[in-house]
Amino acid sequence: MASAFITNSYQVNFDSVLGISDHEGMLHMFKALEANGLRGFLGCESVLYEKELEQFFDTALIQDGDITWAISGKYFSVSQSQFADVFELPTKGLVSFSDVPKHLVYKARSIFLQSGEQVSTHGKKRLMKYEYRLLNDILAKALTVKAGSFDVVTNERFHIMTAIHFGLKVNWSKVLFSVLKEMVDKTQKKSKGYATQIGVLLKIIPAITMGEGVPFPISKILSIKTVNTYIAINLTIDAHGQSDEPGVTDVAVVKRKSKSKKKSETTDETPVEIISEVAGSKKRPAAEDSALVIPKKRRTVKGKASLDVVPVAQDVLPLQIIEPTPAATVVESPAPKRISMKRRLVLPTGSDDEIMDTQEPVKDTDEIAEKHNDEIDDIIGHIIAETSKMGSDEKEQEE
Repeated sequence: MASAFITNSYQVNFDSVLGISDHEGMLHMFKALEANGLRGFLGCESVLYEKELEQFFDTALIQDGDITWAISGKYFSVSQSQFADVFELPTKGLVSFSDVPKHLVYKARSIFLQSGEQVSTHGKKRLMKYEYRLLNDILAKALTVKAGSFDVVTNERFHIMTAIHFGLKVNWSKVLFSVLKEMVDKTQKKSKGYATQIGVLLKIIPAITMGEGVPFPISKILSIKTVNTYIAINLTIDAHGQSDEPGVTDVAVVKRKSKSKKKSETTDETPVEIISEVAGSKKRPAAEDSALVIPKKRRTVKGKASLDVVPVAQDVLPLQIIEPTPAATVVESPAPKRISMKRRLVLPTGSDDEIMDTQEPVKDTDEIAEKHNDEIDDIIGHIIAETSKMGSDEKEQEE
């Protein structure tokens, strides 16, 4: 159960990190934390008392500004002044970090960033130098105790980093004790933390018999080894962010629209290579066993383009365009309609002989129509014969 209270937590081994010699920025950052009076709080005894820690958060409440809790049926309390004495915290200075001078915040905007440019106080921590990335995590996990991802630096944490970097006086006893009161307040959904610090508070009370302690996870204790690992991880992250992903190529999405006379074809939007093939050429290479014919060379043209492979029979002649002959120009209108269909029926008023006279023109008209149709058939036959002759001549020339 204690693991839930150390998820967002850090401890600092100052004796180790103050011996860093290969990273000047990290060394200055830890010296600034020590100068701000946070060594006693961040570097306290790293031991967890799981049973007592659970009882503390289950029973703790706020009374008259103090924190009261019960362990083994006995009630205990701690005030802000006692809290400050145990961890040797400063009792004077800033309480609200919004009071950090603006000109110092302006300087920090270029000091904290890798590029040295002026960047907003709210943004990704990967833009910052490694020592200030780690300082952001220490503030979020060990001091203010926030849950969730710490990839983004908030305005509040940026102002706290500014105060620590420039050595401003901060009333850490009030700031940190207020955070602890928020943790025990049941009306607020504050993340639980200060696991080792609460153990130190309970251990100094003679009336409390402490159980067996558990060492704090080494991975959460900042030493030379863990700091170097932190730097190596961030170097890898930066290198991965600057390099392009290998093996990824962009595929162009080409909209193809046929330019045929019929405008009812749809537009095809698929990732394809921009390669067009010429369809409908006069000469087609012969293929054995009626195989599919695929051109060896691919050309890009502005005419009709198609990506489909068209099967072509071996002995079929291609369609030829024939210039119109003078005889063909005569046949332009459709076959004439029968005149009898347009005649109006008129009832005869005379004798039977007169009726026979009126029917004779119809018979003559039928004969004229049949004669005209015969002429049309002759013209069509002539055109077909000419077409066949020209196709045979062209085939002989190709052979």
